[in-house]
Amino acid sequence: MRVAIAALLHESNTFIAEPTSLEHFRQSVLCVGEDVRAAMADTHHEVGGFFSVLDQAEGVEVVPLIAARAVPYGTVRAAAMSAIMAMLFEQLENAGPLDGILAAPHGATVSEAYPDADGYWLTELRSRVGELPIVATLDAHANLSPAMVDACDAIVAYRSNPHLDQRARGQEAAQLLLRTLRGEIQPVTRAAFPPLAINIERQLTSDPHLVPLYQLADRQLSEPKLLSNSILLGFPYADVEEMGSAVLAVADGDAAVAEQSCAELADYLWSHREQFDGQLIDIPDAVDSAYSQEGPVCLLDMGDNVGGGSPADSTFLAAELSRRAQGPAFVCLFDPESQREARRAGVGARLQLTMGGKTDELHGAPLVEQVEVVGLFDGKFVETEPRHGGFTQCDQGPTAVVRDDRGLTVMLSSQRMPPFSIKQLTTFDVDPAAFQVLVAKGVNAPVAAYAPVCKQLIRVNTPGCTTADMTTLPFERRRRPLFPFERE
Repeated sequence: MRVAIAALLHESNTFIAEPTSLEHFRQSVLCVGEDVRAAMADTHHEVGGFFSVLDQAEGVEVVPLIAARAVPYGTVRAAAMSAIMAMLFEQLENAGPLDGILAAPHGATVSEAYPDADGYWLTELRSRVGELPIVATLDAHANLSPAMVDACDAIVAYRSNPHLDQRARGQEAAQLLLRTLRGEIQPVTRAAFPPLAINIERQLTSDPHLVPLYQLADRQLSEPKLLSNSILLGFPYADVEEMGSAVLAVADGDAAVAEQSCAELADYLWSHREQFDGQLIDIPDAVDSAYSQEGPVCLLDMGDNVGGGSPADSTFLAAELSRRAQGPAFVCLFDPESQREARRAGVGARLQLTMGGKTDELHGAPLVEQVEVVGLFDGKFVETEPRHGGFTQCDQGPTAVVRDDRGLTVMLSSQRMPPFSIKQLTTFDVDPAAFQVLVAKGVNAPVAAYAPVCKQLIRVNTPGCTTADMTTLPFERRRRPLFPFERE
């Protein structure tokens, strides 16, 4: 059997003015053919899970088509989407006869031409391969659409946030495809779309308000005909019709079983909707709390959530920490210009830098400080543990570490890097234990990395394009009614 692999992953924040270009994909992952194996097979990503199952299956030839992934940012340019589609379908045309396809869309990709970009490319793939079985994985933050469901024989979504089970979900999807190809099962997929959007602050799957929902999903799997079920938490920073939470289920030849699973999960979400509304803490209260307890304490900067597409240069928390000067604090800012200035000055030099706050007016004014350059690095690091995003090789570009006279240490990167790994600090001689406060520009994704080194994690309702208060965002296309915008 010949099984193809195709992956296109981007979480698109439509509230960012700057679009995502093809160059953004090139900076992360953009490869075809056997280069997909070299880039992805040994990662903790779902595509790594695809390879791990298929490579061990007897009588299976793996046909990698494409892997395209960019760090979350703005809407994908039409030209970039067209170029990636051209690469995919050229590889498909040249692949020869196939028996099945494993696909890895993100589920929250938005392009200028196609608001439901994942539904678009999966539907186009289906039209080109006919009745060939297609099994797909989705990020737990997918904004599920009927088009995605209709295009696939089965869909499996991550079950944890932070996403530590990506490889396992890829393996589950690969097993479903192989069982389908061998005639052991006939997957039937159904979905439900309860009218609510879960606040990003409430999306940690280990928190008490979400644990019972996943326990219900696990109990459902005791039904012999239910092959898989998934909960889509949703991505609230995309102004698209699909924005919000959803559930789906895959049954063996029995649509009623899949529909029953979806109905129970959707009913649970709706009946517990008040628990999924955000509980928000402002900057002064969060900093007070951080300095009143044993450190290190991690402040999660929700308004500058790099994993949600933000610019990574918000200064609101950095300015407050520097102003108070109550103890050593750390923040990472995306600022290529300041990084270059620090590099020109050299280690040990003192200079005035204007740091962060350069992308737009939503994320604070630049931080103007006299600093000492304490380290210069190439920005490359390796994460060996399963972490959100699933990647092991990381590159935030040339990096400088500087410190002001009030105890604030600033890491200046030249590429945006979500704080998914504590190796982002330790590789560059930053010891987390040396700080009372660490700022991580995320919400739930950094938890796996920072919980082992921090006594407490506090989610902070900072301003920005990923503000936790989604009701303040200028939605035009979302479905209506939708909790919490409409309360009933």
